[in-house]
Amino acid sequence: MYTREILEPRDSPVEDGKPVLGTWGKAFREVDLLKIRRPYQWPLPGWLRDCRIKEWEWFSVQDDQCCLTAFFGNARLFRAAQVSLFCKNSGERYVFRKLLPGSGWRLPRSLYNASLDSRSARFFFRIHNWLDADTIKLDIDIGATRHLPSYTAHLSYNMKKVEQSPMAVSLGFTENRSMYAFKTLAPVRGDMVLGGKRFSLNPAQCSGIFCDYKGFFPYRMHGVFCGAMGFTASGGRYGFHLAETQIRENRRNNENALWVNGRLTPLPPVRITMPEGAAADWVIQDIEGMVDLVFTPKASNRFGAGVLAASLDFDAPFGCFNGVLLDSRGEQIQVRNLWGTGEKIYLRV
Repeated sequence: MYTREILEPRDSPVEDGKPVLGTWGKAFREVDLLKIRRPYQWPLPGWLRDCRIKEWEWFSVQDDQCCLTAFFGNARLFRAAQVSLFCKNSGERYVFRKLLPGSGWRLPRSLYNASLDSRSARFFFRIHNWLDADTIKLDIDIGATRHLPSYTAHLSYNMKKVEQSPMAVSLGFTENRSMYAFKTLAPVRGDMVLGGKRFSLNPAQCSGIFCDYKGFFPYRMHGVFCGAMGFTASGGRYGFHLAETQIRENRRNNENALWVNGRLTPLPPVRITMPEGAAADWVIQDIEGMVDLVFTPKASNRFGAGVLAASLDFDAPFGCFNGVLLDSRGEQIQVRNLWGTGEKIYLRV
């Protein structure tokens, strides 16, 4: 069975100007990739190296009523925010987007006590990463438009160490060019109001996955991501987040993770194929027998944009997962009609 070493916590994924690669069970105190001395073959000034860093935070929340995903990204030439809500009972889908030129806001370098506020026309969000208080909070307030109702959300992830084990990774594209990711599954408490209709989120039935990314990603970045969360037949909370990206040596270290009752299982590299295209089944498998899933899209969510010399193609449907997962104890997790999301990203910038 696949295993991966969980290293002792450290303050930074950069040491003496070089990236340190590996997997950890705790967030870094600070992630400043500009401390990497020479990420590219040629020496570049600091401002130009800064322009090559892409960063984003991703929130996913789900209970028996709805699925919510929220993406906030900074590609330096432009910033993108997208909030997607899918109501399970009615099948209704709402997508709120904002695309802004420039890099007016930056995601914090620390998750321990830092916040980000952004207010633009009819679109406000505030992220407070506060691991010192075992919580991550997200506030959203979006005004109504001609085609969409107003939407407000207040969400709080309970990050107490006795309930969950996060994962932090530092992964290499080249010898000196790397990316970082932090992921965790946690109970979520909150409230949402959609066009005057209120939803309360009970942490006993509501789970969330939070991801934080930063990296010197390739000029033509592409990747496929899949994530979902729910409860086992015995009532245990579980969730997973999988990715197929451009990192090298992905067997030694990667960002694939499974959580069962707060216990982290690092998963092996996976292959995500779409034999009949992105609108049909996605097949997600590894060679260790720990991941064997099929994702069936149910509600499309595709967005494309071009800003100057940059382009973005983002396809993130809601859908259902079916199959089997195996945790580090050899116990099978039967996945049956579990709602979640798939994401297929192409970014040229």
